[in-house]
Amino acid sequence: MKSLVYLIPSVLDDDAIATVPTYIIDAVKDCQVFFVENERSARRYLKKLWKAVLPGEEVIIDNYDWFTIGNLEPEVRNAFTQRIKEGKNIGIMSEAGCPGVADPGQGLVAIAHTLNAAIKPLSGPNSILLALMASGMNGQQFQFVGYLPIDANERLKAIKELENESQKKNCTQIFIETPYRNNQIIGAILKSCKGSTKFCIAAGLTGKDEWIRTATVADWQHQKIDLHRRPSIFLLYAGK
Repeated sequence: MKSLVYLIPSVLDDDAIATVPTYIIDAVKDCQVFFVENERSARRYLKKLWKAVLPGEEVIIDNYDWFTIGNLEPEVRNAFTQRIKEGKNIGIMSEAGCPGVADPGQGLVAIAHTLNAAIKPLSGPNSILLALMASGMNGQQFQFVGYLPIDANERLKAIKELENESQKKNCTQIFIETPYRNNQIIGAILKSCKGSTKFCIAAGLTGKDEWIRTATVADWQHQKIDLHRRPSIFLLYAGK
């Protein structure tokens, strides 16, 4: 029996369960094993999803085998490989958003391909695409560069390189930061970028306090911004 690997999206905001398509439940029912970033929150998410889609019916969480992805240690890779060889249907879940996108789950998907397992990506909320959609920036040419350097000097250098590349290639640059460093990276952007460069901040996506704004760096410099500890994603555009 050929193994089927479901890439199961999760919510970006704990209270935004409606952003996850109801057909995800069918995939969950078809799985025997889950590989997740955080088992506790994944269990809580499935219980909430089940309750929203199938009121009155309760998911039996302990019917599934659970593995934490971690840093894809050899024991995790071996366990994943073994379950595929056994023909088990596997669900991979990120802590938020879509597995395999800015997420360690991509390593497991790569293994699944080498073992000729069937891969089934399922649609759901993704902060990168939602932010790009709402930014008004170039959606034809863009790149996601993940986290910028922590060191202040290296971060400024990286920002200038992203701005120059955006102008040269007419592309949107998308990046993220640990929420408690949001204000530092915003300050670095406003300090180092040209006034005409467009900068978008998308905070709390899909949540009740969702806030998205695009303006030039010059305009941002006249505003007071405090996004400390608020999950955010950032976009930069210096193109035409």
